[in-house]
Amino acid sequence: MLARAGGRVLFVAGQAAPPGTLIEQWDKVLARILAVVQAAGGRPEDIGRMTVYVTDLAAYRASRPALGEVHRRYLGRHYPAMALVEVKGLVDPQAVVEIEATAVI
Repeated sequence: MLARAGGRVLFVAGQAAPPGTLIEQWDKVLARILAVVQAAGGRPEDIGRMTVYVTDLAAYRASRPALGEVHRRYLGRHYPAMALVEVKGLVDPQAVVEIEATAVI
């Protein structure tokens, strides 16, 4: 959804990408988010906010170094505002991570 006015605000719905490990899914999810942003005419630096939902906070904490490498591959040194929330489950029962994003293009 794009909102009108000055910069266009792009709301990217929650993306999941099972099956796979947390790192594999995170990689695919970021690729999907960037594909949506780029299709709307944006760049990674246009992403202003991401909300991340994980089903296992301990696994996230243990995977942070590898997740950081994935992040840098897609977003470089751009770090949007981010909230991370542990949830009991996601709509797709094989998903361990879901990310939604907001970009201003």
